[in-house]
Amino acid sequence: MHTPHGMRRVMARKGVVLACGGFPQDIARRQSLYKHASAEGEHVSAASPGNTGDGLRMAETIGAATLMDYPNAGAWAPTSLVPRPDGTKGPFPHFIDRGKPGVIAVRRNGKRFVNEANSYHDFVQGLEAATPRGEPAEAFLICDHRTIRNYGLGHVKPAPMPLGPSIKSGYLVKGDTLEDLARNSGIDIDGFEATVARINDDVPTGTDTEYGRGSTAYNRFHGDPEVKPNPCLAPIKDGPFYAVRVIPGSIGTFAGLRTDRHTRVLNETGEAIDGLYAVGNDMASVLGGNYSGGGITLGPGMTFGFIAGQHASGARA
Repeated sequence: MHTPHGMRRVMARKGVVLACGGFPQDIARRQSLYKHASAEGEHVSAASPGNTGDGLRMAETIGAATLMDYPNAGAWAPTSLVPRPDGTKGPFPHFIDRGKPGVIAVRRNGKRFVNEANSYHDFVQGLEAATPRGEPAEAFLICDHRTIRNYGLGHVKPAPMPLGPSIKSGYLVKGDTLEDLARNSGIDIDGFEATVARINDDVPTGTDTEYGRGSTAYNRFHGDPEVKPNPCLAPIKDGPFYAVRVIPGSIGTFAGLRTDRHTRVLNETGEAIDGLYAVGNDMASVLGGNYSGGGITLGPGMTFGFIAGQHASGARA
């Protein structure tokens, strides 16, 4: 291994446990597995920049098998890109703001494509399904002035924090009217105005007639309980209006190394590689690439880390 003093050989008596964080920053592997990331720049991960798939590659060099055919190779989250003073951009995953009353998401055709208050993983799956082949998977979170001052939007904080820096950097797009906002964002004006009119018509009834937003306890958790009759619905009518562009992102990976019940890494013939274990996001997810809820990478990481330690130490119970 590399150290500040050069290369060092480390010997392990009981075994080696791979817990390197999966491959969220391995661009080549992402492009081969993520259908929305065929080109660089079409996906961004909020995971550590160092999570480049080292554990998987090391294991593969000694014959380890991987599970790469899951329906979702990662845990998705819509993510915006925040400009930094040095010219780079940092990822901002949108976990909560999408469900606030007065916020909707549209594609460039001006149309909604998903229940915005569902999980961040479901949001990206909806965006993928709505994006025609050959087009970039992207969307815009939309709100009016009252909403952004109440709740913020993405990296933009609510009042009394100023909006000016985010507008100046280009992160936040502004329009005095809906038509202005659509033009400034590159969104189809007619489709956009029709979408806003429909959601505004739904607000008094408390029923999202297109996607059922606010119809579940999970949805309502992301809303505002003081807003009636639906905590996830409010009109978009008080200009100026604002938009933040989001693209598919991830907070971790699901595909990974094949393991047995002791978390020992398996080779291509299904045999355990003696002394090698994989846990956390290096281990192929026990839920088969599905997202049950927050902590789906943390919970198994803790559980199977304990199992690996028990087995490697000789405590087989």
